Amino acid sequence: MTVYMVERGLKGISMEALGDAQKAAISKAAEMTSNGTDISYLRSTFAPEDGRCMCLFDAASDVDVKRLNDDAGLPYHRIVPALDLTP
Repeated sequence: MTVYMVERGLKGISMEALGDAQKAAISKAAEMTSNGTDISYLRSTFAPEDGRCMCLFDAASDVDVKRLNDDAGLPYHRIVPALDLTP
């Protein structure tokens, strides 16, 4: 499994809509996992001043992460492998 970072531009999003997007990512990851695609939503960081949002997923491939975001209707600029440096 590899950690992937999904970069989003969400300038002007409400906190309610941001929470709904997070719930959609979590729900879609659980659905995909129950259907045989091992993927986990890890966490997000949001900078409200400029709308940047970085979401981390643990998955076998960037294709799985792309499918999750596309199927959940979540916008993104790019998906890249990342290092999760949580202590």
